[in-house]
Amino acid sequence: MTKITFVEHDGTEHTIDAAEGTTLMEAATKNSVPGIDADCGGACACATCMVYVPAEWKDKLEAIDTMEETMLDFCEHSDENSRLSCQIKVTADMDGMRITMPESQH
Repeated sequence: MTKITFVEHDGTEHTIDAAEGTTLMEAATKNSVPGIDADCGGACACATCMVYVPAEWKDKLEAIDTMEETMLDFCEHSDENSRLSCQIKVTADMDGMRITMPESQH
């Protein structure tokens, strides 16, 4: 299992064990992480699972695709570190990653 820490906008942390091959969104919802609503169920259609990935972890993730990038363009709190957790597959290289969530997802 890969340990991932989700940090809410107020600093509350949720460290979970995520199975390799699942998405960050699936792992978060399975572990009841508040703020990862996943209204579309992982179809890259709602952005209610947006997270901020620190720059030092970006190279460990698959590149963002056009569909995800387009969805993020419509998010009010999107920035250069924004990703949709439904589009990020968990790998062993992500062990220890800390990601934050926008205030709009609480």
